[in-house]
This record gives sequence, C-alpha cells and structure tokens, in this order.
Amino acid sequence: MECFGVSSLQNLQALSALLSTQQEEEEEDCKNVTACARMGPGQIGPRSKKDKEEPAASVKKNSKDIWSEEEVSEGSQYDDLTDLRPQPEYEIILKQSVGTEDLFLGLSRKDPSSMCCEAMLVKIKLPDTKASDVVLDVKEKFLDLRTPKYKLGLHLPHPIHSQEGTAQFLSEREELEVTLLMKRPMDFINMQ
Repeated sequence: MECFGVSSLQNLQALSALLSTQQEEEEEDCKNVTACARMGPGQIGPRSKKDKEEPAASVKKNSKDIWSEEEVSEGSQYDDLTDLRPQPEYEIILKQSVGTEDLFLGLSRKDPSSMCCEAMLVKIKLPDTKASDVVLDVKEKFLDLRTPKYKLGLHLPHPIHSQEGTAQFLSEREELEVTLLMKRPMDFINMQ
C-alpha cells in the first residue's frame, strides 16, 4: 500500500514539473511572435470605409438649422419651466372591454396586448384640492392639468380622441380619474 502511495506522489510531482516547464515555454514562444502572426482574419485586406470616414453626426443637412429634429422633445411647447408647482402623483391604466366570448372562446380576435385596448384611464392624486379648482386640457397626445397647488403636463403614451373623454373627481379619495378613448391601429377589431 505504501509503495503505491509513494509512487503516486512521485508521479504527481513529475507531472507537475513537466506541465510547469511547458507553460514557461509557451510564454516564451508568445514573446517571440512577430506582428504578422498576431493578426486575425479581420485585418486581412484593405481597410473598410467605416474606419476611414469620420462620423457624419457632426454634419448638418441645412446650414441654417440651429438643431436637429432629434434634439427637440415632442410636446415641449407645453412645458412651462417658470411654473414651480409640484407634479402630482399619477397612474396610467389601459382598459379593454372583454366579454365571455373573448375570455373563453376567443371569438372577437382580441388579445391581451395594449394594441387591442380601447381606453386609457389616468388617475391623478390631488390632495387638498376641490373639483372647482381643476383646469383640464386634453390634446391628442398631451394632457395638461392645472390647480392652485399642482401642475401636470403629461405626454400620453398613445394618441387619443380628445373630444370623447370623460373626467370624474372623487372627493373622498381626492383623485381625478380621466378616461380617454384611444386612437388605435386595430380600431376595426376593437370597436366591433
């Protein structure tokens, strides 16, 4: 038994010495490699035009442009930076009319995605506010709410029918609920 253990230990030491010398030799070989040998397949052939050209982002299309269209945020004309009133808490909920034929049989071709939602419910918390103090203006993609204490300029996630919405102020919860009918590309399915 002991002979087996001793020979095993000697074998391990010999293997360790053998492997350590191979690693040292590989490191020395890497140091002696020329620059051509370090090239990969991507460096073969002429340089691509992407590498030679400078980024075209700095080039303006029209010399009279002050800024590009990407730099201007949508709906910025509604923002009032001088008004320091705080923004109230709000929540946007998408609503969908679903019947038993949708739930169990799938007959109306609706799915649970936001593409098939008909309405958008915006819940706005307005503590210490009366319903008579609320001024609400709704555009196709923007909701503007003003009260003596709060100001909310909300860019809506989907376009809506601005003339077909309803608003209800719940005084016991001090919350305004605005229901807006959405303009959707799937209206031919949604409105059946």
